[in-house]
Formats: sequence, C-alpha cells, structure tokens
Amino acid sequence: MTAELRDVPAPAKINLFLHVVGRRPDGYHLLQTAFRFIDLQDTLHFRARPDGRIVRAYDLPGVPEDADLVVRAARALRQATGCGQGAEIGLEKRIPAGGGLGGGSSDAATVLLALNRLWGTGLSRHELMRLALPLGADVPVFVFGRNAFAEGVGEELTAIDLPQRWYVVVQPDASVPTADVFRAPELTRDTPRVKIADFPRGTFDPYGNSYRNDLENVVFARFSEVGRISAVLAQALGGARVRMSGSGACLFVECDTKAQADGAVDRIAATMQVQPSGLPALRVNLACAGLDAHPLLDWAA
Repeated sequence: MTAELRDVPAPAKINLFLHVVGRRPDGYHLLQTAFRFIDLQDTLHFRARPDGRIVRAYDLPGVPEDADLVVRAARALRQATGCGQGAEIGLEKRIPAGGGLGGGSSDAATVLLALNRLWGTGLSRHELMRLALPLGADVPVFVFGRNAFAEGVGEELTAIDLPQRWYVVVQPDASVPTADVFRAPELTRDTPRVKIADFPRGTFDPYGNSYRNDLENVVFARFSEVGRISAVLAQALGGARVRMSGSGACLFVECDTKAQADGAVDRIAATMQVQPSGLPALRVNLACAGLDAHPLLDWAA
C-alpha cells in the first residue's frame, strides 16, 4: 500500500502588529511582530513516490512548478536529508493570495512537517526551521508551531500566550506585492524597538494603541482600495480599530466572541450593498477563530 497523508492543514496567520525597526546591509528589513494563527487554512495531501520525483497533483494557476513554495520545500528537505523518496502533493487553497496571511509560507511549512513524517527523515523542529528560512521569512513560524513574538527578519521567535479572540478578516479586491511595499522609499524603517522581556509572562499585549503596522501607510497610499475599505469597515463597525495583516491586502478586526465576529461580518456585508458603485468589492469577508497553536505542533520535537 502506498504511504500517504491526507487532509493535512496549513493555517493562515495574522500580524497583530508589525514594526520595521531597521535594515541590514544586505537590504533585508529588521522587524518586530506578533504572529497569531487563525483557523482559515489550506489543505494538503501527500503520497510517497519511490522514483524520487516531486510532482504536483494539479497545477496552481499562475505559479510555475519551480517557483512553487510547496515544491521548493519538498526539494529542500530531500536535498538536506539525502532521501531517495519522492512525493505527489495536492494543495487545496482557501487562504487568499496577496493578502498578508502567509498562505504560501504556511503551505511550505506543512510540506516540511508532513514529508519529514511521511519519509521518516527524522529532522528536529530546529533543523526544519533552518530549512524553512531560505524559503521565506514567514515560513519558520509555521514550523515553530506557536503564536510568537518575532524579531530579526522574522526568524527570532519567542512563544507567547494570547487570549482567545475572534477576527473578522476582510480582503478588498486587491493583491499587494510584498517586495514593492518594502522597497518603497517612504516606508518608516526606524520604529523604536519594544522588548518582550518588559512584559510579565502571559500578559504580553499587542493590541494596545502603541502598536501598529508600519506598512499600512505605504499600502493605503499605493493601493487606495485597501485604505478605502479600511475606512468603510471602521464606520460600519462603530469606529472599531481596523488593522492590516503583513503587507496586506487583508484587513482584520478583533472581536471577543464568535457572535460578535459573525455579527460584524453581517454588518460589513450589508454596508457594502449600499456603498457607491466605485468602491472595490470584497474577495473575503469572514469570521476566524484565533488558535492557541499550530494544528501540527506535535509533528516535530
């Protein structure tokens, strides 16, 4: 019988805040952020192949195989371990592209975790995280498996405990290229650092008014539809604080309960129906639960 793993989750993340605190000589930006996993997720399926080939079960429109993070992650694990096995990988996408929710990064991390198990390559979590970083700055946190305070380029991770929250996640009809945002000359790159050590364990609060997303001003100026939808959400939800995740285009609003989040989704939908025709449509408007940990946390030690 062919070894396989089916229905393996790859959850999305949101950035509860994102500060750009500097820039390295090689051009990479130094960040501080808090990652939270949410229950919006892609699903992957894996079937081992004895011929050593890494193949996709079906194409991902607009993404060539050699550029696909799923394929690149599998090849990286095979090369690092000398494993002679291959894999057929199927990906069911639900996390929107260009939204700042880390979908591609999460998919890559799930590939590393799942094939490490399927192939029996036996790498530790730390070893998998080292393979993850060259694939993208957000990939290591998904292998790390815990909500995290992140520094460096996003790879210096400290687990944090966060209260249960629900999030209304909204994406206007826009995709934001991350590289363009970070290249913008007007981007703030000297936000003062915060120290997680200044907070007693268990009381780290990234929701306060002193935290923000430094990328918002650039995105709102260059992709006006994102800023316009942010203003509509704030008005529809009675002045609620609207935040952007990562480099956008997804926006989110924090809620205490599922009922509050579901009600906010309904109010947003109703508001959009009566807005002027020139306002961009919404690709996504849904309620998501914050997760305490990655669903594959116990797949690596």
